[in-house]
Amino acid sequence: MASEFIPAAKPIIGEAEREAVDRVLRSGMIAQGPEVAAFEREFADHFAEGRPTVAVNSGTSGLHLGLLAAGVGPGDEVIVPSFTFAATGNAVALTGASPVFADIEPDTFTLDPASVRAAITPRTTAIMPVHLYGHPFLADEIAALAAEHGLAVYEDAAQAHGASWRGRPVGALGDFAMFSLYPTKNMTSGEGGMVVCADEDLARRVRLLRNQGMERQYENEVVGFNARMTDIHAAIGRVQLGRVDAWTAARRRNAAALDAGLRGIAGVAVPRVREGAVHVYHQYTIRVPASERDRIRGALKEEHGVGSGVYYPIPNHRLPSLARFAPGVELPETERAAAEVLSLPVHPSLGEPDIERIVAAVAAVSRAGA
Repeated sequence: MASEFIPAAKPIIGEAEREAVDRVLRSGMIAQGPEVAAFEREFADHFAEGRPTVAVNSGTSGLHLGLLAAGVGPGDEVIVPSFTFAATGNAVALTGASPVFADIEPDTFTLDPASVRAAITPRTTAIMPVHLYGHPFLADEIAALAAEHGLAVYEDAAQAHGASWRGRPVGALGDFAMFSLYPTKNMTSGEGGMVVCADEDLARRVRLLRNQGMERQYENEVVGFNARMTDIHAAIGRVQLGRVDAWTAARRRNAAALDAGLRGIAGVAVPRVREGAVHVYHQYTIRVPASERDRIRGALKEEHGVGSGVYYPIPNHRLPSLARFAPGVELPETERAAAEVLSLPVHPSLGEPDIERIVAAVAAVSRAGA
């Protein structure tokens, strides 16, 4: 295999990020400080229509603190997808509430409003959809359901920096939203998360919870956590924020080229984008026959030097950690997606020759199994 391996994901860290970290280290202000405050303002203006935004130490912390700040707790139910990373359901469970798993619709891999409606009970307090792979959930229908039943909507936007639905940015579609800044996301701070809130009261409660329950030192108002972001991480994030639009454009170009090259290959279904959606392609996820996926993935790597990923092979409602919340639950579209999905490289580091290699490799391994 002469060609260089193409990884499924590739964080981009350059000299500007290194210089930003060095600037913070020289300043002597390393913990949460002016860099974090500036990052919060800039992130809010860039992604969320200027809504109050709170930086935290991870996306999972963001979901957890957002839920607690919104008053979710024991006895409550929050409807979530099962086809996502476990952090979504985990965050609900960590509040003492119960995650209730609903099915996805096959086009977008996001919550199916009909399945959500069927999952609503008198204990339901909120719906927490995921903008999976960077495609926004069906916000109009979910919002209508929430309004009909008096429910809140919380956005898991971990993978959706810059995505939008009918002209509105994700992050401004619910009562709060969480963006992850993990290294493989569309932008990173090294580690971290952002909680975008619909109002200042909710944001203040998140700030209290992230900092041991206090806004002023030693004046603890509630029982809280240490979930602060450091100025080192914020400095990295501020640099990345200035680059993310160009990276998003590159992801979308790469996705369009993959669409054009892969469409028509027998056994391969390219991702669909709903009208009104801006997809930012955190992942470019195709469907292949379940019986062929392991062979295809192995051949892409071993024979063609192309990485891929399966996000996610085990639905949350079948995980040992979360199955107790879902006795007897059947989610056929979730099960089918978990068996068929395969994510191909789409990251901004790819050039045209890389895209051509990926398309040729998928075509070759698909023909080999015919």
